[in-house]
Amino acid sequence: MGGQYRIKGDKYPRMRRPRRRGRLVVLTVASAAVLGMIGWGTLQLIDVFTDGGKASAAGPKADCGSRATPSATAAATLPKPGGITVNVFNATTRSGLAKQTADELKKRGFKIGDVGNAAKEFDKKVKGTGVLLGPSSSLDTALPVLGTQLGAAERRTDAARKGPALDLIIGNGFKELAKKADADKALAALANPEPTPSGKKSC
Repeated sequence: MGGQYRIKGDKYPRMRRPRRRGRLVVLTVASAAVLGMIGWGTLQLIDVFTDGGKASAAGPKADCGSRATPSATAAATLPKPGGITVNVFNATTRSGLAKQTADELKKRGFKIGDVGNAAKEFDKKVKGTGVLLGPSSSLDTALPVLGTQLGAAERRTDAARKGPALDLIIGNGFKELAKKADADKALAALANPEPTPSGKKSC
């Protein structure tokens, strides 16, 4: 070849197409964005036709939750103080406690039976505030009601015991019955316990 453009030496220029890396990157990013939008839109449609339909029929999702149902003790019929006969026995060396306690229980609506000193089984042997003793049938009925008047007292049942009457045996740790306001509050809570969640959802 002649002219001013001559190829000198044994190295020839290689003919290559212009690089298109920039276009490939742009196309890749755009494709990913489109696929992402399609996927997001699909999820939104699925949500609308599944949970969304239920929410519109049953109300807002925020209203869904566990339904509260009364506990087992609420279903049990508790006797009123006027239906409970209490025998009051003094197991301490302090005189007059049985009568004093019986008079206060009577003011609070309980029926009073026998009043006097405790039997040898308990006499000077009750270290705590007292013992509440009744038949087996009173475990979840009359005993808890009497227990509101002396919360720290021990509760016992005797299967061989006859009759519905309860015994309140005053121990060495006894000072006085629970304050009437506190006892009334405990009695109200016992008669109307707060409902507990059942675990069943309302929607």
